[in-house]
Amino acid sequence: MEIKDMKLSNVDISEPKFSINNSSKKIYITAKEGNFINKNEVLLEKNVKFKSNDFSIETEKVVFNRKEQTASSTDKSIFKSKNTTISSDGFDIHDKGNKIIFYGNSFIVLK
Repeated sequence: MEIKDMKLSNVDISEPKFSINNSSKKIYITAKEGNFINKNEVLLEKNVKFKSNDFSIETEKVVFNRKEQTASSTDKSIFKSKNTTISSDGFDIHDKGNKIIFYGNSFIVLK
């Protein structure tokens, strides 16, 4: 393959993987694409998933702060756990994953 045949991408990281760690759990983060915003922040895009033993969150765009271990999204998101589903217009994850705040028009289903 010659250089002229290569496709250039505007993506810094393909298939990025990160995690949020605290004393009681680990939240794994995956996406199709990632771009560095600055030293600590990464914009994750396309099929962004947060997964722990207790819940999952799916959305299309998230800003993840590697140093602060926080994440924020203003895109439609779906949170799922054993007995709960929350659809929202975005979320913030703080306190190393111990606190999740949902924004905008939110809809919750308890089973």
